[in-house]
Amino acid sequence: MPKIELQHVTKRFGKFVAVDDLNMVIDDRSFVTLLGPSGCGKTTTLRMIAGLETPTEGEIIINDKVVFSSEKGIDIPPDKRDVGFLFQNYALWPHMTVYKNIAFGLENLKWSKADTKERVEELLTMLKISEFAARYPSELSGGQQQRVAIARTLATGPKALFMDEPLSNLDAKLRMEMRTELKRLHRETDSTFIYVTHDQLEAMTLSSKVCLMKDGFMQQYAPPLEVYRRPANMFAADFVGSPNINLIKAEVTKTKPITLTLPGTIELVYEPQDKMTLQVGQKVVLGLRPEHVTITEEPSMIDATVLTSLPSGMETIVQLKMGDSYIHSVVFGDLDFDLEKQVGLSFSSGKFNLFDEQTKRNLGQGLLKKA
Repeated sequence: MPKIELQHVTKRFGKFVAVDDLNMVIDDRSFVTLLGPSGCGKTTTLRMIAGLETPTEGEIIINDKVVFSSEKGIDIPPDKRDVGFLFQNYALWPHMTVYKNIAFGLENLKWSKADTKERVEELLTMLKISEFAARYPSELSGGQQQRVAIARTLATGPKALFMDEPLSNLDAKLRMEMRTELKRLHRETDSTFIYVTHDQLEAMTLSSKVCLMKDGFMQQYAPPLEVYRRPANMFAADFVGSPNINLIKAEVTKTKPITLTLPGTIELVYEPQDKMTLQVGQKVVLGLRPEHVTITEEPSMIDATVLTSLPSGMETIVQLKMGDSYIHSVVFGDLDFDLEKQVGLSFSSGKFNLFDEQTKRNLGQGLLKKA
């Protein structure tokens, strides 16, 4: 299996910089997701690794072999990079049966009929589409077509499988099923998967590592739960997580102990768990994950007012007004809350990230206590 390295990779389209000085290492057998909003450079990055797009600068190495180098003048074509590419629209041959679609690449490589049959049947079983072997793509559902496209891409045994938003055409239920299938396939094929999506839930559930991008720059490259628990900056904090993190502006009004004053003259003591230096008057932003905002009717840190309550059975999302700030809480269980009800809020569970308002960078984590 290949290790893939990108060294100072940049891609410009005229004056527009799509990817800017990207450095990353994709380990063998990993499942790496390129995540970010539209136009952030994630698809361009995938296409450059695959050889479908030529970088302006930098070097790309697959399995210790340089496949692109702007300095050395190397640019190995896609068919020599031993990677498979799964397109968003599946790109199945409409006049071929499922069997023929999967066998097509093997026949082009002059595989014997017996070996081709064995490989196709293996993939039909792996993707659970054996009963559709004689059907044509137009006779299949979106999810079934997706499985055929994956089987065809895996047929030649590529060292890495590249996927560009492959589930975006499926409905919500099918997307969930296919996420499960992709995770199983990654384990069974023992391949390196590189996956592009703007859906942070897909990135969180599928990946061994997430590369979060914005405006062509890598914002963070880490395991998904690390991005969630310890986001590198405010963009990462806000982009990953549903419902979104609460980002509350505050000012450091004391340093011993560190006291944060929130809008509406609310004061909280912040006990850093990481080494950080704060100054009186410094503008900061407190990051509070909704599941760590506890609603209680007992004496608590802060009083708040319920503005909306959205029960969904498994959990309830509650919007509250806390001083002059608006904040969301997630309460697990089939509960509901009366509007305009006065409740207490506690922040005794969880560690909370503190960001510098000016640089947007994460300063570290800490605990909150009543001032």
